[in-house]
Amino acid sequence: MKKLVFSALVRNKLKVLKVYLSEHYDPDFAKKTLAQMIDDAEVLKKHEKSGTNIAEMYSIDTEYWYLFTNHHYLIYRFDSKAVTIVQMFHEREDFMMKLFGISGRTQESIDYWGE
Repeated sequence: MKKLVFSALVRNKLKVLKVYLSEHYDPDFAKKTLAQMIDDAEVLKKHEKSGTNIAEMYSIDTEYWYLFTNHHYLIYRFDSKAVTIVQMFHEREDFMMKLFGISGRTQESIDYWGE
């Protein structure tokens, strides 16, 4: 079985998310939400292709995939030994723009979110 690795950036973002959820909802909700996100990511150790292949979806040359969980995109890549979660974005963020400089937003999404 492959090893699951969270980058330092993602570990920090998970901590910030836990604080935010604890303050705006409650600590138990925060703990359950992060546990679910980590459980979802754990699946990648056995089934690394259970996420979405960004290269196929957007017709670009990249080794990155994403897994959508609890309103967040976990951006990852994998090799024969490990699955590495390299970045995390909230669903309202245009992760394609931030990662590759191309918009992944549809007009419908822009209209819906008002951005």
